[in-house]
Amino acid sequence: MPNYCEVAPGHPYHGPYHDQEYGFPVTDDNILFERLVLEINQAGLSWLTILKKREGFWTAFDGFDVHRVAAYGEADRNRLLGNAAIIRNKLKVNAAIENARTICQLQKEFGSFSAWLEHHHPMEKGEWVKLFKKTFLFTGGEITGEFLMSTGYLPGAHAESCPVFKKISRLNPPHMR
Repeated sequence: MPNYCEVAPGHPYHGPYHDQEYGFPVTDDNILFERLVLEINQAGLSWLTILKKREGFWTAFDGFDVHRVAAYGEADRNRLLGNAAIIRNKLKVNAAIENARTICQLQKEFGSFSAWLEHHHPMEKGEWVKLFKKTFLFTGGEITGEFLMSTGYLPGAHAESCPVFKKISRLNPPHMR
């Protein structure tokens, strides 16, 4: 089976994500929140489906502003569940809102979601999975692993022969420290 570095380049959705985002270090809490929400919503679906709906998610979740999403109430839940531009799954919608609230708590305790990640880094994937399951809703091994690879905390986003791997290496992501 070909890896992502072989199939993504040139694809209208996968290409830009592969070349400009996947595996790059992320420190902005709203972008980290976006990645977590997208990974949660990918469960049981293709990544292409999520990339095609990404703009819809962006709009529906107020640009992934953690504090705005954390303040969502029942009317917002219902609005999201009726929005065909996103994945209308009650568990996933609830996880996004509750995880935004959790991130706000982590920001109070650690200064940022990014600082919380750094506080726990480095860890093996299994340890991360246990921590994420304890901390967030709807995060199992695949979701946690992909979230951490996509944000630079775990290796494996790109093959070493991929030109993007070299670009990311120069940025010194957490998994290379």
